[in-house]
Amino acid sequence: MPFDLLSRRSTLKTLAAAAALALLGVPALAASFESTRITVRTEGAGPDVVLIPGLNSSPRVWTEMLKAVPGYRYHLVQVSGFAGQPKGGNAEGPVAAPVAEEIDRYIKEAGLKQPAVIGHSMGGTIGMMLAARHPADLSRLMVVDMVPFLGVFFGGPSANAANIVPVADRIEAGMRAATPEDRSKRAVDTINSMVNTESMRAGAIEDSQRSDADVGTRAYRELIVTDLGPELPKISVPVTVLYIQPKYVPVPVEHFDAGYKAAFAPVQKLTLKRVNDSAHFIMWDQPVRFQAEVKEFLGKR
Repeated sequence: MPFDLLSRRSTLKTLAAAAALALLGVPALAASFESTRITVRTEGAGPDVVLIPGLNSSPRVWTEMLKAVPGYRYHLVQVSGFAGQPKGGNAEGPVAAPVAEEIDRYIKEAGLKQPAVIGHSMGGTIGMMLAARHPADLSRLMVVDMVPFLGVFFGGPSANAANIVPVADRIEAGMRAATPEDRSKRAVDTINSMVNTESMRAGAIEDSQRSDADVGTRAYRELIVTDLGPELPKISVPVTVLYIQPKYVPVPVEHFDAGYKAAFAPVQKLTLKRVNDSAHFIMWDQPVRFQAEVKEFLGKR
């Protein structure tokens, strides 16, 4: 049988399989996109939305939102090295910045026409990188509980990308010195502090404990030393920021809000929204509010 006929039949079988999966409601891997830094699967049909989870997380953080906000084709990003995924291209060096570039490549190669992007935590950092460095490739951005420069939470208001490095080095050293047992306990303690809703903690703990320690450590250090403030003026798309005030930051509400407003001030089209009675995983602690905010965000043109 001629090769071209074999190839054609193979293609038809692939298309038929994809159609069958779609009819059954089974999520499918993004066709023809290959990367060692990320994998992407799609779910649903409609306008395109790219979802980026945070450090040591997986797309499970979006599960409830996907059910509550249908009518979109969601592109669920999984970062290599997190939640049991092989570390692949994230085996050395920075993580967030190159992952942002891979997501942009995915947007282009998949033929997405300015999708909306939603990123949680480190995913929010990646979303800001996308919006600042490739503003023409997305239509709008939602950042879920992340600031442009995480270093201020460790070095105070005077922190900058240079003087925070010794602090980041000490944090990295401490993380690398931890035993597997210490890391496991730290994962539990960290998630317990980031998720108020006890019934939702187990999945996040599992994702964290199954994440590669080296990839997570390098990514965390990268977040601490990365200051996206100077790049914010390059963001031309509308940006919505949902944020909470952590319990370990006991400053007056107005001072905390002012800090967020100042941090994002260079963004041209900004909507800031505080979410009360929630920890870091807003989608689990305040699901109704979060889903309503996503609906409003995606309804904007």
